[in-house]
Amino acid sequence: MKRLIAALLIAPLVALPARAAAPESFVPPESFTPTAPIALMVDMSSGETLFSRQPHRRFVPASLTKIMTAFVAFELIDAGKLDPGQHFTMSHEAFRKWHGVGSTLFLGDGSSTSVEDLLTGIVTVSANDGCVVLAEGIAGSVPRFTAMMNAKARELGMVDSHYNTPNGWMDEGQTYVSAADLVKLTRALITRHPALYRHYFGHAMMIHDGIEQRNHNPLYGYVEGADGVKTGFTNQAGFGFVGSAERNGRRLVMVLAAMDGESHRRTESRQFMEWGFSAWQARPLVEQGAVIGDARVQGGVARSVSLVAPRRYFTTMPMGQAAKPVVTFRYKGPLRAPIAKGQEVAALVVREPGRPEAILPLVAGEAVGKGGALARVRDGMLAVFGT
Repeated sequence: MKRLIAALLIAPLVALPARAAAPESFVPPESFTPTAPIALMVDMSSGETLFSRQPHRRFVPASLTKIMTAFVAFELIDAGKLDPGQHFTMSHEAFRKWHGVGSTLFLGDGSSTSVEDLLTGIVTVSANDGCVVLAEGIAGSVPRFTAMMNAKARELGMVDSHYNTPNGWMDEGQTYVSAADLVKLTRALITRHPALYRHYFGHAMMIHDGIEQRNHNPLYGYVEGADGVKTGFTNQAGFGFVGSAERNGRRLVMVLAAMDGESHRRTESRQFMEWGFSAWQARPLVEQGAVIGDARVQGGVARSVSLVAPRRYFTTMPMGQAAKPVVTFRYKGPLRAPIAKGQEVAALVVREPGRPEAILPLVAGEAVGKGGALARVRDGMLAVFGT
């Protein structure tokens, strides 16, 4: 069912943030086009795609797989099913197979490592051994953990992705993703778990057991507001990167994949992110906490629930252009109680001439408990009379 509201008035243009120091050989944003075979940039604050090249092409992700590994762990932590303070043991089989393979935390045979250190190692230094220890500790085996990864992918609507490993090591193409799916995953990672994202991501280096290792994220130290997400490389996959940066409430997420060298990835990722902030202007659309409308509820103590913007939303357009977007909302209804406050229940739809519509989440403004027999009778009578 779709419910519509009138177009929202757009506030005056907000000041754009100052740009970070430009890296060497920086190309002016107005003339920049990424050369990566697969490239995608989305403004998460508006839901709009700023650049897209082969967004649904399936490719081998290498260590970009670890974004999903971290997401599964974050979901369990927030559900109270995983404690960052608990320890998992490196099994003899895991040590035999993964000791010293690729990027590593150098975990010893039979060693005990906290979830805190495993997650930090996975997202900061791309620890292959840490992924396997975490997977076995959470699920009992790698296959059971990858089943959890694939279940989360289906839940998020990642239609062009499949996970066969928790670390992305070469597996003859059984693990694959698309750029569009990686943006969906990254959006969920950041919006569902903002505190965990800030805690574990964004670190330029880490020290474990006296060994210092640095993060290979090419944005850190060069692009203002950069705080994630993950690099990836194998001979099979080439060089890939999912990057994120936030300035003045505006967050951009980009994917580059199938690149032919680290220097290519480093230079292009910095240029791409600066182009996203500099060549596009943002206008405030909806303030955080704004009530957009209400949705019908069936079987609840209340007949409706308010629909609220969980964060500030913008509309994005090329610098110097003006637009008057039309904003509506929609949901599959009636919604069924119980509904938790803050639960995602609807979508804000932003349409502008000549551009694909942008979809942004709306959440329930209040909890709606499940009603009893009287609520069911009430809903039945109202259905009969069409009210």
